[in-house]
Order: sequence, then structure tokens, then C-alpha cells
Amino acid sequence: MSETVVEPQTPDPIAVSGQMLENAEKTTQYLKSLAHPTRLIILCRLAEGGASVGQLESVLQAPQAAVSKQLARLREDGLVDCRRKGRSIVYSLADDSTRRIIRALYEEFCV
Repeated sequence: MSETVVEPQTPDPIAVSGQMLENAEKTTQYLKSLAHPTRLIILCRLAEGGASVGQLESVLQAPQAAVSKQLARLREDGLVDCRRKGRSIVYSLADDSTRRIIRALYEEFCV
């Protein structure tokens, strides 16, 4: 009986580079979302736990309109979620990936 040797398949370099390009574009957009001082402070504050617009206004010492504008951008980019709690809206980091990245930035730069 002869044994059939199955050689491992190497990924198609074109497919790999296509996936790498797609991931690089997503990463670039993600980093652009972080590359704004107000948004970065919001994200660092949300790494500590959920917060309302009013709480974020106090931290940032910025008007409600400016905070809301940046929160809208962060929601659009998928970095924060919100939920209604009574009469206010509480914002939080959107997912585990965002939490890990912001936690690393928080530990390095925010404390």
C-alpha cells in the first residue's frame, strides 16, 4: 500500500495581499477615529465605564453640542454603543476589540 502524502497548501499571495489591503484600510479608518483629542479622551473615559453626555461634558469641559458631535462620529465608526437609562443615554465602548485597544492606550497614556 502506498501512502498519499498531502502537502500543505500555501495561501495564494494575491488573496493574502488582498486581505491585507482590506484589513489595512479598516485599520486606517479605525485609527482615524482615534486620532482626535476629544474622541480619544471620550474613549479613555469610557474605558472606566459607561457615561452620559453630561458626565463627558464635565470631563472634557466642552459644550454639549461638541461632545454629542464626537459621540455621533464614534457611534458611526462603531467604537461606542449607547443605551437609554431612565431619561439619559449612557455611552460605552462597543465591543471587546475596542475595549482591549482603548485599555492599552488608557494604561499607556491616560493614567
